[in-house]
Amino acid sequence: MLTNSYIHLPGIGATTERKIWDCGIKSWDEFREEPHRAGLAESKLKHILEGISTSKEKLNARDHTYFANNLPKKEHWRAYREFRENTIFLDIETTGLSPNYDEITMIGVHSSDGTKVFISGIDLEDFPQALEGCKVIVTFNGARFDLPFIEHHLPGVSFDQLHIDLLYPLRRLGLTGGLKRIETELGLSRSDETTGLSGFDAVRLWYKYKRGSQAALDTLVRYNIEDIQNLETIIEMLYPSLMENAYQ
Repeated sequence: MLTNSYIHLPGIGATTERKIWDCGIKSWDEFREEPHRAGLAESKLKHILEGISTSKEKLNARDHTYFANNLPKKEHWRAYREFRENTIFLDIETTGLSPNYDEITMIGVHSSDGTKVFISGIDLEDFPQALEGCKVIVTFNGARFDLPFIEHHLPGVSFDQLHIDLLYPLRRLGLTGGLKRIETELGLSRSDETTGLSGFDAVRLWYKYKRGSQAALDTLVRYNIEDIQNLETIIEMLYPSLMENAYQ
């Protein structure tokens, strides 16, 4: 949907973008072919055409930062398909909810290159390697939780990627509550060993591991992996619905 977005252009708001869509234009290329179909003033048409040229150049150059800086945060999901191959799905486990008092126990990352869980006391400090070449990060509630937690505990890590926090676009589709509840609504299942586990259980499993239980760590890792893999399943499943919702 990125290639039929205009809201990232300076001075172009949702009303103008809607007017372009309502006249049947389906892409930047269609706009360039018949700009007057949109019924906009000549000065605005020129401005949009210049913006499209810049946007195409940035997209061809795979410059995610241009779109990350100019798309409204709630619309970052629009860029998912264009940058799919450079997307990571991320979820952290912690000992609690406060970055000031609690610790990260693990960071799970899933991408087209595979799945990796970075574990405190083992290789958590290697997490920045997972960001190399990353242009999009997909999380659930990551804007308020995961990313600030990581920035607090891993000095030097900062995020310039497009960030799709699925919590918000899913609300537009009427899907509310936590990730596990949404998975259930969508008919997604988990393994026998993790079904029914919650964030509280994740904390309990970590402390059990710290007391010597490798099995507890294995279960926690499985729980984290299922979180990040299901993020991919959900966005792939619902992206068409998000597009349809946007055009309504």
